[in-house]
Amino acid sequence: MEKSKKIKKTIINLMIFIFLIILTFWIILKDQDISQILHAVRSVKKEYILMGICAMIVYISCETINIERILKALGEKSTFIRNFKYTLIGFFFSAITPAASGGQPMEIYYMHKEKISVANSTLALLMHLTSLQVVTITIGIISVIPNFSVVKDGLIWLFLLGIFLNSSALALLIISIFSKGLSKALINFAVKILKFFKIKNVEQKQEKLEKELETYQESAMYIKSHKLLMLKTVLTTLVQMIAYYCVPYCIYKAYGLNTYNILQVISLQAVLYATVSGIPSPGAVGVSEGGFLGIFANVFPDKLINSAMLLNRAVNFYLLVLISGIVVIVNIFRTKNIVVESTEVVEEDEVEK
Repeated sequence: MEKSKKIKKTIINLMIFIFLIILTFWIILKDQDISQILHAVRSVKKEYILMGICAMIVYISCETINIERILKALGEKSTFIRNFKYTLIGFFFSAITPAASGGQPMEIYYMHKEKISVANSTLALLMHLTSLQVVTITIGIISVIPNFSVVKDGLIWLFLLGIFLNSSALALLIISIFSKGLSKALINFAVKILKFFKIKNVEQKQEKLEKELETYQESAMYIKSHKLLMLKTVLTTLVQMIAYYCVPYCIYKAYGLNTYNILQVISLQAVLYATVSGIPSPGAVGVSEGGFLGIFANVFPDKLINSAMLLNRAVNFYLLVLISGIVVIVNIFRTKNIVVESTEVVEEDEVEK
């Protein structure tokens, strides 16, 4: 019953996500010449599009490296391929849920199924997310200075809102990692909710959560005493985000444009990401597309801006959603097959007995 509810919720989120995509592109493209846009897309230099895709592979790989490094430091056995899979699963569920709220819980769920401690997987993901917020906020604030003329009219308020939301998330992440008191208070709050809804075996669940909290706090203490690990995590995240910020430049070069250099385009994308990443819309759909049209209006000619936006989002978001969605589906069927095979083995053993 609980599993069917989760599947139903995922399907609803996916439908909302698809609806937002359709609505966004209808609003943006309803007054445009679609044939002209398609012609512009077909005429681009494909090698630069491939470079953009490679940049997104680096993006996913860096997150994978971070998770693998932290899990191994905490004593967990984990391979790059498995962590790559977890990262893609996280990306998919982050994309289809508001404020990217579904990504980390689903990663923790799949890690737990493969015998990775919930406490350690939670800490690994929180550490990476914290480094992501640090890099996003820092580069965003640095980048807005040379691009203030671009964002000063209206967009500056959206940028400040984005920085505020990301900073708030960062503060909560730091408290979650290092505050034992708050973590215990959250467990007590969760137990009260369970009792209110008269959930069975609440005491057992509380005991299990408290054991996980002890493991979590021990791991957090380990992280605090190994500052080099934290530094490596931040540096890897810096490479990850620079790779992501390079995608619009690849699109820019694909059209044969040369007026702006790579640093100028990267800084504009950093401002855009810092602005939209905190918005609680699934995959930041709508705000990312609209923000691109506003921030890159002077970079791409009017006749190319819409097709450039389409290509940019296709490379740095929609293609990855498609690939990660396939990974999720394959993983679900693989898990089902394993369960079926295990059941058959048990039944065969009982028959033999």
